[in-house]
Amino acid sequence: MSVHCPNPLKLFRTSPRRGAAAVLTAAVVGLTAAGAAWSAPAAAPSAAKALRTCTASDLHLSMGRKEGAAGSLYWPVRFTNTSTGSCALRGYPGVSVLDTAHHQLGPAAARSGTSYRTVALAPGHSASAVLRTTNGPVGGPCLRTGSYLRVFPPASRTPVLIPASWTTCSGLFEVGPVNTEGVF
Repeated sequence: MSVHCPNPLKLFRTSPRRGAAAVLTAAVVGLTAAGAAWSAPAAAPSAAKALRTCTASDLHLSMGRKEGAAGSLYWPVRFTNTSTGSCALRGYPGVSVLDTAHHQLGPAAARSGTSYRTVALAPGHSASAVLRTTNGPVGGPCLRTGSYLRVFPPASRTPVLIPASWTTCSGLFEVGPVNTEGVF
């Protein structure tokens, strides 16, 4: 049994208006489908917002690897969920540099101003917030080198002390928001 297939070229030999309408209709249907696909991941952040906020006792804080670029020094503070359930972090941690006697050296880190979203952390998963200063005295002097970073996780009033050698230079000490991309 044979099936008759119309000539595909005949399908496009309609009036210019019908052809344009067909193309426009196909484009609208395609964009609508794409819009539905693009909006699907938007449900994920609302699920993260429903999670409880991570507390300092839920987290293990550690330092990542220092990196320098274009006269700046970047160092990520890593937040690892050590609890048995998922929790969420949103926003900026509070960070200051302390000496060996736990006295603060200079002002606390300023926020970078980068936009942020809620980060859901399953048990054992990590996110980070990146610290930044200049890579030496390029626009002003450096403060004494600190021995600890005092870090308040976002939405927490309980600090965590991390042994870390940090020198703030040129009056620049910033922190980015907690994220999973490792960006400032």
